[in-house]
Amino acid sequence: MTFVVPFDGSALAEAALVRASEYGTALDEGVTAVTVVPERKRYAREKGWIDADESFDVDATVERLRKRVEELVPDASFEYDRIREFPPERRIADYIERLALAQDPSVVFLGSDNVGRVVTPLTSVGVHIAAEESYDVFVVRHRTPPKLETVEPHDEFYRETGSDE
Repeated sequence: MTFVVPFDGSALAEAALVRASEYGTALDEGVTAVTVVPERKRYAREKGWIDADESFDVDATVERLRKRVEELVPDASFEYDRIREFPPERRIADYIERLALAQDPSVVFLGSDNVGRVVTPLTSVGVHIAAEESYDVFVVRHRTPPKLETVEPHDEFYRETGSDE
């Protein structure tokens, strides 16, 4: 079993990865980041992977994401899938879910400020990932240190982000 984190490089995905690492250290669980990269410029722009006038290099994007995972949590593994199409969010979530399930997760740490709200945007991948019943979901909504005394905060990450709550 492992802690799995859907990772797209966003601030909340980074926070979820760090939180999974903090809990993984406390509970002796491994951490795996999973990423799906559609080979389409529009998706890359929406995710902030490239600027509007920039060309899209899928391999370079995967390597940037892998490097960021390694910078934040050196012991984490990184799994990714490239897909040719730009499917609706539900289908992207299906790809992410398959990658996550292949890791036999005990918990999926999901960085999202949308999951669990009464009114949920239809375009949230996180909503679909959280709906899976074969694993527990830990939703990370803020880039702040854990509040449990037995979980050691990732000092470097919180200094980097300016969080000191």
